[in-house]
Amino acid sequence: MPGLVLFGRRWAIGSDDFVLPGAFELFVRLVWWIGILVLYTVHKGQFNCPGGGLLHSYLLGLILLLASIICALSALVYISMQGTISNPGPRKSLPKILYTRLLLYFPEFIWAVVGAVWVSDNSVQCEKTVINGVIGTVIASWIIIIFTIIGVLIVFDPLGGKKTFYLPEGVSRNLESSQSGQLLYNVKSSATRVWEKRIRLLCCCIVQDDDHRVAFTSIAELFRSYFSDTDLVPSDIAAGLILLHQEQDKRENCPKEPEEVLCHSPSSLMTDDLDVELENAAHYMLFAAAAYGWPYYVYTNPYTALCKLNGDCCRNRPTDSDITGSDRHNFHFGSILKITGLQYRDFIHISFHNKIYEIPFFVALDHKKEAIVVAVRGTLSFEDILTDLSADCEDLTLEEVLENGFVHKGITQAANYIYRKLINDGILNQAFTIAPEYKLVIVGHSLGGGTASILAIMLRNSFPTLRCYAFSPPGGLLSKSLADYSKHFIVSVIVGKDLVARLSMPNMEDLKRRIVRIVANCNRPKYQILLRGCWYEVFGGDPDDFPTELDGRNQDALTQPLLAEESLMVHRSPSYNALEEESHLNSPPQYPHLYLPGKIIHIVEECSSRRLCSSDIKYTARWSNETVFSSILISPRMITDHMPDVVLKALNSLSQEHGSCLSC
Repeated sequence: MPGLVLFGRRWAIGSDDFVLPGAFELFVRLVWWIGILVLYTVHKGQFNCPGGGLLHSYLLGLILLLASIICALSALVYISMQGTISNPGPRKSLPKILYTRLLLYFPEFIWAVVGAVWVSDNSVQCEKTVINGVIGTVIASWIIIIFTIIGVLIVFDPLGGKKTFYLPEGVSRNLESSQSGQLLYNVKSSATRVWEKRIRLLCCCIVQDDDHRVAFTSIAELFRSYFSDTDLVPSDIAAGLILLHQEQDKRENCPKEPEEVLCHSPSSLMTDDLDVELENAAHYMLFAAAAYGWPYYVYTNPYTALCKLNGDCCRNRPTDSDITGSDRHNFHFGSILKITGLQYRDFIHISFHNKIYEIPFFVALDHKKEAIVVAVRGTLSFEDILTDLSADCEDLTLEEVLENGFVHKGITQAANYIYRKLINDGILNQAFTIAPEYKLVIVGHSLGGGTASILAIMLRNSFPTLRCYAFSPPGGLLSKSLADYSKHFIVSVIVGKDLVARLSMPNMEDLKRRIVRIVANCNRPKYQILLRGCWYEVFGGDPDDFPTELDGRNQDALTQPLLAEESLMVHRSPSYNALEEESHLNSPPQYPHLYLPGKIIHIVEECSSRRLCSSDIKYTARWSNETVFSSILISPRMITDHMPDVVLKALNSLSQEHGSCLSC
């Protein structure tokens, strides 16, 4: 629902968000009140000790104060349980109860100070049990007060205090006019500055230069434009994701349409070409994983990695001219040697240099496949995240492509950096001088996969036999013309419901609209959605059949937004009304559609278990197309399916299965 308005400003919390935290505090307060009541009753006639009079008054006042807080919390929880996400009407009295509850913090604070003073008084000589009870009370009071302050800081919305303006119905809403245009500009600028400060705070540990400042502004503008047209609080988004996941699972359990069954028929699953590409992908994924250096090696060998690296890393090392960037203890290079199985003399160039738009990579000779391999590292630092988030589009000029297209700006700049290194610094010339008969292969995972794809497109004219293997690349990478062009020499490998492979601005806009629609149409209270959703995510079972306002509506009506949906968009929000003319639920997309590179191999589990700890997993691979990844799928595995070790495990499983079939 729209954020709660309190003290004249909007907060990043809804009026239905007090059920679970309120119930927990209510339970603590009840136990606390009963304990103090028992303590007071047992020692009622034993307050004749020095300081006992103050103790008697303190305990009596604490009992009354806790009783008042318990009553206020009970009313707060009960009111917060009423209504639904999009129907806050039954909760309209909640701000008054919340004001009452907040006022009770003042006497509680005073009582906590009085208790602390009494406990610290050395002249008090009352019974030890009573003193310990008061100490526990003082500690509990301060803990609750501190957590309340932290909670207020978390739900504080820096934009919540911006003045709102309501244009009369009869007045033109033309934002070209000076007054409304200036108003909209001021609100947009304020929102962008807030996001920019947040990003700077998150990246405070890295050295910031002009590139960083430009990236901060670009990313802040991206976040501002994405979040400005909805008035959802974080718990609404969590409830929407839970509902979408269960709705998605219900659809997957339904019988497939005849056309879909035909598309995924067993006869089209495995071909000779697919078998060859899977075997190649399993081989080159080792190089893509090795580019992560020691973090990946330690992650996959948590018990033995450090001992092996300490023992082996200092023995052999290329000359200083072969390594760029910091690798003080030689852990990165030692990990690459162990993962790839190559010798140190097989490496032409290794770069650990890492800045925004400049990512690590290495060039090595792969004698097994007779290839010169350029392996690009994926996301592993704040600088890499900034490169990922620089998601504006820019043109990529290619003479051989009939229609030049759009590409991801940040990843393209990273590809340009590596291109200059390979060509201008003569790294590829050096490699082909050593092995002139070898072919060029470019590989990478995640950000590295996207960078490798664009780098391959740039190098295609100079190296016609070039091949590229992009593992779990970002979805919003290439325009349609470039994606089609890249199918001749790029193979993308996607596992399961990988989030990153489906991550693009149009898909994010689609996800936002789906969340708004499903939370607006569900007529269950939010706390029920969250509790049942957590049970479903942890323990599995059948998806909940939440009744919605869509039930019983005819098909034509389903294309029209409900009033509840409209109420969650910004032009109905009393807090963000100045952004009224921003993007709307049914407005056309603001961002061009970008796609995955090359031909796509989609690997899925044959019998997908909801358990994350399933030990025996069988995979199936098929050729797929970019339209399969045009929507973000909600799943507990949407992150784990992206991890390089999971991709490598799936490829090795398929490669071994194919090898055993051939031997049979």
